[in-house]
Amino acid sequence: MDSAPRDSVYSAIGGYDGVLKLAHAWHVRVLADEVVSHAFSHGFHPQHTAHLAAYWAEALGGPAFYSASYGSETSVVKMHSGNGQHTEMDERAIACFDLALEDVGLAITDALYKVLHDYFVWATTVTMAKYPHSADDVPEGLKVPQWSWNGLLS
Repeated sequence: MDSAPRDSVYSAIGGYDGVLKLAHAWHVRVLADEVVSHAFSHGFHPQHTAHLAAYWAEALGGPAFYSASYGSETSVVKMHSGNGQHTEMDERAIACFDLALEDVGLAITDALYKVLHDYFVWATTVTMAKYPHSADDVPEGLKVPQWSWNGLLS
């Protein structure tokens, strides 16, 4: 029997405001991390946190804010591709995400904490790490993957 909550992950985190709060907490954490901050050392868009929140909102079952306003999954994956393998940075980014979950008030024992952690691990180590050699390898037409209480939706 499925004991997962019936509402979307997006709704459970508090909609766009909740996702934005998490995106802000994560961004603060990664900028303070000596390893992960390297990814931002060449600068970042002034609205990075809002763009990230729009992306996560869409991926977690909310409105298609990102696709409607900023780009596609192809554009996101291209931004994260062509940088070689970076296992330590990925691990640190995940650790920062877990701390950001706590920063926004989620306990490690919460079902929402677990599903968000699992989403971020998957996104970081699978979809964003799929093309380490060149952004040119990323195919066109990718759509933002949808994540639910039960994981990746097909």
